[in-house]
Amino acid sequence: EVVEFTVAVFLFLYSYAVSSKIEPFYKGGKVQVGISKDEKYIFCTCGSRVNVLEISTGKIIHCVEHDDQEDITSFALSCDDEMLVTASRALLLKQWDWRQANCTRSWRAIHTVPVASMTFDSTSTLLATGGCDGTIKLWDVVKQYCTHNLKGSSGVVHLVQFHPNTDLLQLFSSSLDCGIRIWDLRSSQCVSVLQSHYSAVTSLSFSPDGNTMVSSGRDKICTVWDLKTRKAKRTVPVYEAVEGVVILPGSTDLTEIGVKSKDLHFITAGSKGVLRVWEASTARCVYTQTLPSTLPSASEEDENDNPRSLTYLFHLPASARLATVTAEHNILLYQLPALTTQQQFVGYSDEVLDVKFLGKGDSHIVVATNSCQLKVFELLTNSCQILYGHTDTVLTLDVFKKGSLFASCAKDRSVRVWHMDSDSGQVRCVAQGSGHTNAVGSIACSRMKASFVATGSQDCTVKVWDLPADCSAEGGIRQLTARATEKAHDKDVNSVAVSPNDKLLASGSQDRTAKLWSLTGEGTVGLLGVFRGHRRGVWAVCFSPVDQVLATTSADGTAKLWSLQDFSCLKTFEGHDASVLKVIFVSRGTQLLTSGSDGLVKLWTIKTNECVKTLDAHQDKVWGLHASRKDDKMVTGSADSNITVWSDVTEIEMAEEQAKQEDQILKQQELSNLLHGKKYLKALGLAISLDQPHTVLTVIKAIREGENSSELLEKTLLKLRQDQKESLLRYCVVWNTNARNCLNAQAVLQVLLTHLPPEELLQYQGARSHLEGLIPYTERHMQRIGHCALNALTDHRAEW
Repeated sequence: EVVEFTVAVFLFLYSYAVSSKIEPFYKGGKVQVGISKDEKYIFCTCGSRVNVLEISTGKIIHCVEHDDQEDITSFALSCDDEMLVTASRALLLKQWDWRQANCTRSWRAIHTVPVASMTFDSTSTLLATGGCDGTIKLWDVVKQYCTHNLKGSSGVVHLVQFHPNTDLLQLFSSSLDCGIRIWDLRSSQCVSVLQSHYSAVTSLSFSPDGNTMVSSGRDKICTVWDLKTRKAKRTVPVYEAVEGVVILPGSTDLTEIGVKSKDLHFITAGSKGVLRVWEASTARCVYTQTLPSTLPSASEEDENDNPRSLTYLFHLPASARLATVTAEHNILLYQLPALTTQQQFVGYSDEVLDVKFLGKGDSHIVVATNSCQLKVFELLTNSCQILYGHTDTVLTLDVFKKGSLFASCAKDRSVRVWHMDSDSGQVRCVAQGSGHTNAVGSIACSRMKASFVATGSQDCTVKVWDLPADCSAEGGIRQLTARATEKAHDKDVNSVAVSPNDKLLASGSQDRTAKLWSLTGEGTVGLLGVFRGHRRGVWAVCFSPVDQVLATTSADGTAKLWSLQDFSCLKTFEGHDASVLKVIFVSRGTQLLTSGSDGLVKLWTIKTNECVKTLDAHQDKVWGLHASRKDDKMVTGSADSNITVWSDVTEIEMAEEQAKQEDQILKQQELSNLLHGKKYLKALGLAISLDQPHTVLTVIKAIREGENSSELLEKTLLKLRQDQKESLLRYCVVWNTNARNCLNAQAVLQVLLTHLPPEELLQYQGARSHLEGLIPYTERHMQRIGHCALNALTDHRAEW
């Protein structure tokens, strides 16, 4: 019995700490890959910040931010990776040591309106800025002055780029007139305007020898230019608005992507959302990237609004990779020569509606955001797979016991089952079903084995769907059929849960009730009972893994625990200031975790009804809450777009607390020894360092009880450091409020006020308020002494 009790205590959780976060780092605007020798970083704008993403870990490791909170309109990284320059709407240019997030210099941009584009030359000494006012300024960033002011462009200069050969001293630019201007920096003149495009020129790419250039535009063409003659060699119709173009290196074997000759080949990225390789001499497309099977290609009609359209394309020559950025703010890295997807990062997730651990050892999380795609993140690298299939916002998820199979439901009234390959980590849709007449807002998987899923919908029904026997990814997408449908509630069904033995189903609804159903009947679900007691709609239901109880949460700000035997309310947990959105059991059913609209996550011990920890890491509703199978981690997802992974730090904190207590005991023993040896100065210093006013008072009393107490007290106090005297003054204010301790306080005050000049005393932190706090109690003590003296004198006279 004793052993069992010890284990039970050990299982209690007391604290979680943030172990990692997936947060928005890119919400649109410019992206630049840090072209260092090892190509480790991606730089991207996010409002008034430039975030630096480490490619290997997927984490933001540096961030620079404008003090004035003005949005950054453009930025450029020097070719040697040492300097970052940003431009904001406040018309300021700032130069940064980005590794230290330190602004080393700022200057007025001279442009009368914001800077739209900027770039460094290959020597990292010249910076070109293109303004919305149609001018281009060149800056010597070493000598720190403006070297050129180039006028003549019409409208916003959205593209500036130096010729790779620095000896030529040429700058290329493009603005609203759709021409490409070549500027000779020796004469500060525009020496040529290359006319070919009828829409905005989006990108330029130069051949290694610098004699050929390819330009891309939104007019659905790419033009190959001979820079010696400054004439167009060929116009290549690409049949999509192109945002990025890269000339492929001729020295690499790229036969896997259609490069069969030594002629010039280039790759384009645009509104279709796929990379395509073109042969310049024949204007032929020799390779088109194939999309994943779950990703339908964009039709001509929706091409302009295609969320998968590509907005940037970069070449990372050192690692033979390509980087693309999508309109959905996702950054993808492809490995040449085969264009295999290497990594994918999600820049912005919008509102997170649900999140669950996934995979062997909970190595991944699957996330439903305010979109029709699901995102699967690998926690080690933050690399992401995007799953296409649903046609409207995915609302909820649930994972089967083994962690490789999970189910999702959406506003498109459908249910989908997905399988993750344990070796590759690739996820495929293996089954789908539809039958609800409104959005499907809740889903629960069978707990014992992958045999069925239950769903709840805004059509007020619950359905139970049988899973096919084989749910591997090989067999294609199978159709799910509902074995049972039941009109369950009078309003939307917000949550469903399956019991650990797969025999019971619980549902929670906006009609303020939760209901218990039997799943043992053939083709039906039978109502067993109703849980009534919440004053507002029920947001979540969850079965205990060990007891015959059900937990519910509600918009009334409470969580409740119910008996499955008689449907009575056993406990109510109050503490959230707003709707409680999710609840899960942890610590083998002895504790609860709840999340709410107030952005808080609370840990409750069921036996005591006590909230033992409140976790505050979100700024908005926490919709997603899930614990790992080992109970050592949990993950939360919020409407603030942040996903937080928490680790159980109970043992660590308990060990720290134990070490702290042991340290306190040792210091107490040392203090006792010092007092015994009458080493009062060391004893006083130690007591103050422990921040124990009562112990300090004990030392003061010991000093005052000895011989020559006044001299000894004065000598000891004046040897203290200033910070120790500050603490002593603070303690005196507290002691002085108590008649028993006031004499000791007054004795200390007498020494301090007699020997320290007022100027020094007033420099102490909070000295003025401390001294003001002393006056009323001191006056009261004086009055009491006066009364005592008067009474003593009266008694003396009466005796005479």
